[in-house]
Amino acid sequence: MTTAAVAVTGIGLITPAGIGAARNWRRLLTARPTAATDPELAGLRVDIACRVPDFDPERLLDPKLVWRLDRSVQFALIAAHEAVADAGLAAEQPDPTRTAVVMGTGFGGISSLQAQHARLLRSAPARVSPLTVPMSLSNMAAGCLAIEFGTQGPNLSVSTACAAGATAIGVARDLLLCGRADVALAGGTEACVTPLIVAGFAKMGALSSRTGDPAGASRPFDRFRDGFVIGEGAGVLVLETQAHARARGAHIRALISGYGASADAHHPTAPHPDGTGLEHALRAALADAGLADRDITYTNTHGTSTRLNDTVEATTLVRVLGSQATITSTKGVTGHLLGAAGAVEAAYTVLSVQHHTIPPTANLTTQDPAIHADVVTSPRPGRIRAAVSNSMGFGGQNAVLAFTAA
Repeated sequence: MTTAAVAVTGIGLITPAGIGAARNWRRLLTARPTAATDPELAGLRVDIACRVPDFDPERLLDPKLVWRLDRSVQFALIAAHEAVADAGLAAEQPDPTRTAVVMGTGFGGISSLQAQHARLLRSAPARVSPLTVPMSLSNMAAGCLAIEFGTQGPNLSVSTACAAGATAIGVARDLLLCGRADVALAGGTEACVTPLIVAGFAKMGALSSRTGDPAGASRPFDRFRDGFVIGEGAGVLVLETQAHARARGAHIRALISGYGASADAHHPTAPHPDGTGLEHALRAALADAGLADRDITYTNTHGTSTRLNDTVEATTLVRVLGSQATITSTKGVTGHLLGAAGAVEAAYTVLSVQHHTIPPTANLTTQDPAIHADVVTSPRPGRIRAAVSNSMGFGGQNAVLAFTAA
């Protein structure tokens, strides 16, 4: 086993699949989609989304705190509290100066910014909230986690579009390995299901137009896919050096053994048609982990349900991992969580490794004949020695995390 591995000791999730890691895992295994018509998108050409169910921030957070935080930061705090409790850190309180926070996001506090802009247009500058700027800044998830948990180590925010959550986890791992910290809270958060953002994605042609069948709209790798369904949520992992985790007797869910990142240097929104950037990141992650292609049991793909992404990604995986490449996409259930997607899907990959089960890909009824990988469509039990999680983002961002069993 590579000495570059770090331990995953805690998971926190709040997604359209549920609040809490256990609920998320159960929903994934049923392959039940979460997409539905969204009243807040009424009147738009695309009016479907994947929302966090039964979300009441005042029940989950200090009510005196809620009104000062953008929805994306609320998500991050809720996920982080679960992760910290899961890791058993709430009572142990590690050295705050040796505890890092790294969070990723695509849009930051965009919903708060839009709300205040609307107030400005309706009323006057005097009606704009004095909290407009802090609620809108993209670094506030990381900053508020540090305030909440008293962490005083490196505190970073990354923005690599839809790869942001995975990039944050990779950066946090690097901080631990280079000795900057012993513990890290790392993940991603996003809350941008707003008319402006949805209208923008729809105008690009990125969203599914299957508005008459929301549950069937997100269908990764399916021959009849036509775009993604936007979602929201957050995922946070507690990472520790193996020495720190073992010294305190922590339960290690899995190991992050490798990380690779790259840029396509090709197009602002489209992946490289040959998948060269993703291939570079994937091969880098495998080399970092000391793994061969035959060691990978399965890949949790970016799998957006868009025509180009799914074909490029699957073709690249077959080229690198061989015809036996076994893949799945959880976006058929959750939709696309944008800046949070990589972190949430990294958490799902950890759960898969821990439970030795590959979750299914929802809504795959007719596999695209151009996709030659083994796409899993029902829960598949079996020992998972190693797995990878891919993330790709606008701007040509690629991030790949390799996980191995503890």
